[in-house]
Amino acid sequence: MNLIESPVTLLIGVAFLSYLLGSVPFGLVLTALSGQGDIRQIGSGNIGATNVLRTGNKKLAALTLFLDGFKGAFAVLVAWVMTPPELGDRAMAVAAIFAVVGHCYPVWLGFRGGKGVATGLGVVLAMSPVVGLACCLIWLVGAKITRISSAGALLAFACMPLMLFFLYGHSFTQSQKPLAGLFIALVVILRHGANIARLLKGTEPRIGQSGK
Repeated sequence: MNLIESPVTLLIGVAFLSYLLGSVPFGLVLTALSGQGDIRQIGSGNIGATNVLRTGNKKLAALTLFLDGFKGAFAVLVAWVMTPPELGDRAMAVAAIFAVVGHCYPVWLGFRGGKGVATGLGVVLAMSPVVGLACCLIWLVGAKITRISSAGALLAFACMPLMLFFLYGHSFTQSQKPLAGLFIALVVILRHGANIARLLKGTEPRIGQSGK
């Protein structure tokens, strides 16, 4: 077998490309280009859409949300296209994991990136549109009811691996998507550690307020 056709080599390539795609800091780039300054010096210092919203520019926040989600979905779809059918499921799972890791821990920013919500939803939408749409709905409803974005996001990502396991089974030989979903959920929840602490204290800022 040619080295470039080796499954391991292909999956390593998928992981590397997905990490690079995921690490593009759209929130940082868009706020800088729009004259808003360095988003890392505003609010929580996070590069995601929620913190971009704290600049007061809703359109910029919406565009950040879309692009962060799109890069995750794009990474998964590229992995599906560039690998043979027998590797497709595994390649999509690898791409999903590394796109989220790239967003949360981008090498360009000293491994200090976003919290992975939009990118995580993007990869899940590409892996499983039904689960992805359900997660988006859970996030929106949760955020609408509580007026706290992190509360909706945490609820969505807590449900996500359960839905993936229900649809695709829990056996690694059946599909790697549930395990990828579990890993992504753990990363996103870990990145929200400070938010969880503030939620428990009742001090988490509501949507539109300044804060961490």
